[in-house]
Amino acid sequence: NQTPRYSQPGLPVQEVDVILELKVLADVGLVGFPNAGKSTLLSVLTSAKPKIADYPFTTLHPNLGVVRVDAERSFVIADIPGIIEGAAEGLGLGYKFLKHLQRTKVLLHIVDILPLNEENDIVAEAVAITQELEKYSEELYGKPRYLVINKIDLLAPDEREAVIDDFITRFKQYETQTNFDKIFVISGITGEKCKELCNYLMSFIEQKSDRQIEAKAVSSVAG
Repeated sequence: NQTPRYSQPGLPVQEVDVILELKVLADVGLVGFPNAGKSTLLSVLTSAKPKIADYPFTTLHPNLGVVRVDAERSFVIADIPGIIEGAAEGLGLGYKFLKHLQRTKVLLHIVDILPLNEENDIVAEAVAITQELEKYSEELYGKPRYLVINKIDLLAPDEREAVIDDFITRFKQYETQTNFDKIFVISGITGEKCKELCNYLMSFIEQKSDRQIEAKAVSSVAG
């Protein structure tokens, strides 16, 4: 009846207030202090064009990018605003977006090996990130998490090994999570060692996906 000639009074309905919370889907999440080079790394590895500048909190919202390892294999990276100490209590911007990392398979903890402010203690900052993750969510803190030492292009070739070894030694005195068994040393701006990082992540994601499929198959058979 496309042209009705009568009306019907409305019926009582139940009203409900609903809050919808969006969580982006990504395989890899980037965490670190502001200006650690997360957005630069995203722009180098993917076709994403996040805002990049040499001041804190350049990133104001999550950015996603697709890393294509080859024609048939790819994964998604999420970059969120930098986390600062006290984020779990609501300081800074990163805390508001940590929820977007809850569905990731692995986290990359990005460290600026040579920050603009020489007074910054990069070890204390790196430790603060792990502490903020733990305060926010045990589940997020327990995810596979790899250390990525960035901006090695700023170090003289003959200084790199000593500076990096010193950082790792001092950092491991605080950080006991076995998730840091794998450490990458890269330059996001030049792309140095980024290919190796992507290949490792792709293999890890594929293995994890295969294990999840097997677990579901076993569960289905058992059910």
